[in-house]
Amino acid sequence: MHITEEVKKRSKMVNGLAEELLPVAQPEELYLASRHLMEAGGKRLRPAMLILATEAVRGDVQKVLPAAFSIELIHNFTLIHDDIMDQDILRRGYPTVHLKWGLPAAILAGDTLYSKAIEILAGVDAPPDRVVRCLNILSKTCTEICEGQWMDMMFEGLPKVSEAEYMKMVKKKTGMLFAAAMSIGGILGGCDKKEAKALWEFGKTMGIAFQIRDDVLDLITPEEELGKDRGSDLMGGKKTLVRIHAFEKGIKLGHIKRGASKEDIDAAVQALHNAGSIDYAMEKAQQLVVQGKTKLDVLPDSRAKELLKELADYMVTRTY
Repeated sequence: MHITEEVKKRSKMVNGLAEELLPVAQPEELYLASRHLMEAGGKRLRPAMLILATEAVRGDVQKVLPAAFSIELIHNFTLIHDDIMDQDILRRGYPTVHLKWGLPAAILAGDTLYSKAIEILAGVDAPPDRVVRCLNILSKTCTEICEGQWMDMMFEGLPKVSEAEYMKMVKKKTGMLFAAAMSIGGILGGCDKKEAKALWEFGKTMGIAFQIRDDVLDLITPEEELGKDRGSDLMGGKKTLVRIHAFEKGIKLGHIKRGASKEDIDAAVQALHNAGSIDYAMEKAQQLVVQGKTKLDVLPDSRAKELLKELADYMVTRTY
């Protein structure tokens, strides 16, 4: 079975929890807005990773499913707010929450997902000390995500950003939630501290590689496959690793603004290809995958461990 099918198998375990853990209550439109992106689809990578981490330490998967659902809620909370800040109009091929319900409603929808995620995680069937550890991890992770998003926003107004600054930002903005998913899955599954740290490091590294690949896909994937505006990072002035490398090669893209034509985007992407910047970013992502896989050496051999390694490879080869 291909790794995508393995992920789907685990994501279905999580999808079935929405009616129980995030039912449409009153006011109805708030919950419809909150559930909008989840119902629009998504790969559910983070909850699948949490479940695989539990399997890898031989824990009880059924008991951690609410935790996996809470991780997906946090992810969707960040997407709603991210779309607001980036002024994106499409997500997963559907109108973004702020476009469909308005800006104030979208903010509230995101906030609802955040608070529900904490509530759900607090009620997981596990030893209290382990639940508290996981709540601490998730709350700190959310703070780091906000710090990373703030850095990302500030970078847009800077003429130059270093690769080291980019990597720090991506670690916070994207890597930490993958790290939290892995470590929470392990902790609730009964792992020891050494294994929990290894799972955290694996998740963090994979999250950074995932984001680099995401930055590349924003450039090379047709809009109908991407599910959002192609080149949105370019138009938004995002300082991606691709753009940082291109800047060092003398490629200036400041003329690409929101509303840029398809021809302008095509020309900019070709310039990035010619500079070797897209290849450079992908090489970095591949190096991170190799590095991340070694973190799993402390875990006992298992099918779940091998699936995590396959998932790492998929993260930097996926096409959407």
